[in-house]
Amino acid sequence: MLDLLPDLFDYYEDKLTLVQSNWNTYGGKTIFYGEIVTVKCFEDNSKVKSTLASSGKGKVLVVDGGGACRRALLGDMIAESAANNDWEGIIIYGAVRDVGTLATIDIGVQALASNPIKTDKKDVGLVNADIEIAGVTIKPNMMVYADKNGIAVSEKPLDLMVLS
Repeated sequence: MLDLLPDLFDYYEDKLTLVQSNWNTYGGKTIFYGEIVTVKCFEDNSKVKSTLASSGKGKVLVVDGGGACRRALLGDMIAESAANNDWEGIIIYGAVRDVGTLATIDIGVQALASNPIKTDKKDVGLVNADIEIAGVTIKPNMMVYADKNGIAVSEKPLDLMVLS
């Protein structure tokens, strides 16, 4: 399967909300989905790092970085840790770095942009709080579906077997 969202919207349009923004795909997986875990932070990726260092089987981390792209909230070492901890993907409403290496890691990564500058480490941010990205409220335990067509969320898991 090379595309997920077009088929999902054809079948489940009333159960999905598109998170419209200028998303770019950076990870080795171009299609990913899972239960949402959230982080809200600004130019400090401490909570991103600590969250992705825990088990993430079936989960996607959605990070509200306020859309700021002056510093990268994710790099290759944290992405590698996430992949080793079985996370399905990472969505950054902000910037990432080490994009050449990110493309070789078996994890989904989408973000607004890239920037080679790392963040400050002040251990500031919120984990599993409701966040808002591009006018869409995203809550922990919702589901997210992502591919090169974009990102969509749903309140409950969707049956992907109907797409076969």
